[in-house]
Amino acid sequence: MRLAVLKERRASETRVAATPDTVKKLVGLGLTVAIETGAGITSAIPDTEYAAAGAEIAPDAAAALSGAGIVFAVQMPEAEQRALIPRGALLLCTANAFADPETVPNLAQAGIDTVAMELLPRITRAQSMDVLSSQANLAGYRAVIEAAASFERGFPMMMTAAGTVPPARVFVIGAGVAGLQAIATARRLGAIVSATDVRPAAKEEIKSLGAAFVGVEDEETAAAQTAGGYAREMSEAFRQKQAELMATTISKNDVVVCTALVMGRKAPIIVTRAMVETMRPGSVVVDLAAEAGGNCEATVPGESIVTGNGVTILGYRNWPARIPVAASALYARNLLTFLSTFWDKETGAPKLPDTDDIVKGALLTKGGAVVHPQFLPSQAA
Repeated sequence: MRLAVLKERRASETRVAATPDTVKKLVGLGLTVAIETGAGITSAIPDTEYAAAGAEIAPDAAAALSGAGIVFAVQMPEAEQRALIPRGALLLCTANAFADPETVPNLAQAGIDTVAMELLPRITRAQSMDVLSSQANLAGYRAVIEAAASFERGFPMMMTAAGTVPPARVFVIGAGVAGLQAIATARRLGAIVSATDVRPAAKEEIKSLGAAFVGVEDEETAAAQTAGGYAREMSEAFRQKQAELMATTISKNDVVVCTALVMGRKAPIIVTRAMVETMRPGSVVVDLAAEAGGNCEATVPGESIVTGNGVTILGYRNWPARIPVAASALYARNLLTFLSTFWDKETGAPKLPDTDDIVKGALLTKGGAVVHPQFLPSQAA
């Protein structure tokens, strides 16, 4: 069976869906692996390394996809590339399935069986193939590194003969995978760190990393987490209490890292313009939720801006793509693990049982039909 790996074409996407290491393992499964030329360049992987690992280098997408039974991609391929995918092929990618209501029906119509890697259930069996966690981890790290680069006062306390430089104060909003990594990284750099999250389990996780917990604790927070581990959308009364606490806390911090997301919805606004105006000149807001609209009201998605009062707001899209070598390595392993888990050695092909919890959670289309319950026509309407 032929497996094609496409070069990413979307703006700001620097990752690739396979590495020489995973190519070797895919070849070991009995697959013929075709890499579109230049697919790994932005992740520091030249074609020669793929060829040495046993891959065929295809001159373009059409050649890579010709006869392919499996397709690996980071982002959902553009319509032009999807039109080249053979009917009946299995596509594994981050589908951004909620972003465009036409994508899933179009995939079904094209006869492409599609696994949306971002929809994998948060269960133990799926941890090693969880692309959201692997990529969010790196995004949280990168957020703090870029905040430190933009912050002009230094992160750790430094005692010199000329005087003492105080440590930076960092406040992390959202203690999921990205937030916890941001806390850990800021602590390693010597900052004084505090964090908040609506989920009750987050308090102990925050404190275990040496950060102070800041948060509203009431009856609503006890039910603030979904069964899948995501934050629920909170009531207006809760958001008002949270806003009052945020206003007080943000004004006292030098760096604010925003990571709060609600699955399938626009990111909640937590940091208002008024709050940004209370921050000192030279402070930094890093908005990891920028692609979903942003947690900061002043964020301009895709851009780095400086406000009138001198606060830098980093609203870049696709934060994992800002650390592409490591992000590609982890993402490629996630895809390999998924495929290996559902690989049938007897037939030399993937086998996705309808009864498997992982398959039920991530499979969008199969056999020319939409199969995911959240995207069925009756649900979409």
